[in-house]
Amino acid sequence: MHTALRTAAAAALLVTGTGSALAADTFALDPSHSQVVFSYNHLGYSTTFGMFSGFEGEIVFDEDSPESSSVTVSIPVMSMFTGWEARLAHFMADDFFGAEDGDMITFTSTGIEVTGDNTANITGDLSMNDMTVPVTLETTLNQAAPYPFGPNAGTPTIGFTGTTTVLRSDFGLGAFAPAVSDEVEITVSIEAAMAE
Repeated sequence: MHTALRTAAAAALLVTGTGSALAADTFALDPSHSQVVFSYNHLGYSTTFGMFSGFEGEIVFDEDSPESSSVTVSIPVMSMFTGWEARLAHFMADDFFGAEDGDMITFTSTGIEVTGDNTANITGDLSMNDMTVPVTLETTLNQAAPYPFGPNAGTPTIGFTGTTTVLRSDFGLGAFAPAVSDEVEITVSIEAAMAE
């Protein structure tokens, strides 16, 4: 595959999750191997981490028009894991999310910019706490290949990693800033397989 085609394919894969290069295919995120990890500075003393996993998403890849490809992800707010029960309870309380069952964080892609043979910037709308803000994920394609073994053997599968920084105050979640950093670093690791 020559460089230009490889670049276009890699960019499309980043957005849509296919190793098969077939037009307008749909792929489903693997909830057992997809995570969102976030981190922030706590009072200058430490970097504190949390995670979401087990979420759902659909990826559509259009080989002929990669810019028309799309990704949507839905994450239940209450699926957050912090490793400390009292911290999680505080995040779910009125200082932050005031979360209830059914509250969701969503990401819907709006565009892609190819930046290298296996990198791209994916822009989309991040909705959280009833507010929507555009964000850009700096994304790297990890691998695009048929799944190697087990019941999914042979299924076209891709994995990618994306990073971005958001201001939690943009989503009405700015309590205790700037002592607790307003900036939140986000890393997304996604595995997706062609839907049946």
